Amino acid sequence: MNIGDICNREVVFVNRDVTVHAACRLMRHYHVGSLVVVDTANDDPAPRARHVPVGMLTDRDIVIEVDAMELDARVITAGDIMSNDLVVAPESLSLTEAIDLMRFKGVRRLPVVNADNRLAGIVTVDDMLVVLAEAFSNIAHVVSREPSREKRTRR
Repeated sequence: MNIGDICNREVVFVNRDVTVHAACRLMRHYHVGSLVVVDTANDDPAPRARHVPVGMLTDRDIVIEVDAMELDARVITAGDIMSNDLVVAPESLSLTEAIDLMRFKGVRRLPVVNADNRLAGIVTVDDMLVVLAEAFSNIAHVVSREPSREKRTRR
């Protein structure tokens, strides 16, 4: 299983010049705690294929950088406060490799990029927990069914 198989393809994103106020409204509307900040490349005719991830903006960034500093969210932009040291994952990265990458880099969200380094999706720790919980549940079913299978086959 790779990250491209489990990532959320419906990514909420903003450009660097969007105000923090507008970003907050998007977060509220889409019920998300983070936005991928993108630059838009003009070399691709497909609108969704133009987005190159350059940063992340989280609700925590907004609280620490804007609210706590009593700055005006209608003036400050996503580009002003986004996390610049963005960690991305190619769609082909395995789940195990992605977990290792997130652990090593200390991030909870990974924008997923295609072969052209364009935004393809996003995967979060929560997404991974759901996938892993399902896998462990399947393993538990195997273990619990083994005695009944043995009884049937050894009569």
